[in-house]
Amino acid sequence: MIQSCLLEVIACSVEDAMAAEAGGADRLEIISHYEVGGLTPPPEMVEEIAARVKLPLRVMVRESEPFEVRDEREIERLCDAARSFAEFGVDGLVLGFLQSGGKAINHDLLARVLAAAPNLKATFHRAVEELPDHQTAIVELKRHAQIDRILTSGGSGDWADKVERFAVWQRLAQPELEILVGGGTDAEVIRLLKPAGIREFHVGKAVREEQSIDGIVLADKVRALKTLVEQ
Repeated sequence: MIQSCLLEVIACSVEDAMAAEAGGADRLEIISHYEVGGLTPPPEMVEEIAARVKLPLRVMVRESEPFEVRDEREIERLCDAARSFAEFGVDGLVLGFLQSGGKAINHDLLARVLAAAPNLKATFHRAVEELPDHQTAIVELKRHAQIDRILTSGGSGDWADKVERFAVWQRLAQPELEILVGGGTDAEVIRLLKPAGIREFHVGKAVREEQSIDGIVLADKVRALKTLVEQ
């Protein structure tokens, strides 16, 4: 069976979400504060996007820039956000928490936040790139049944140097997980990685005005990448 392709677009507003849908995106990642890699968006914005577009939505659950959580109050806010987003009928969450020092996944915290929205799927985001052993992390994440994606740019090196790395990670991840390539993904990256078996791509600046995080999503740019992903 041929595996389907997917193009996920970062949306920071209702307008972004509508443009991405018009351009043929398959799924949206809803965030705030793009400049720090994405934080928890306002619930009212997520609710409006859910009402205005028909695409599956994955919503960032991250209170602060580091991947480590500071205190119990922050944990409670993360859980409250997960519960709120579940009520809006979103497809899933985007999250990732590391132990103090950033060298291991904080599985206890991950499980606690996921338990606040037990019917949602989840993407483990680019916190994975902080870990010293990516292959071990991929295997460890399989213990969380709700997680079905790992979002990553593949770590250090040029994109051409990552082709074989991604192929290995993809084989290791399946069937429970899918590698979702993001972090500077553009047309060149898609052309490079599709032959390595990567079928899911996460884009941000590549579909924005002037390729800037401050630019709005443009439907025609989404459409061009969607066509490339499907080829």
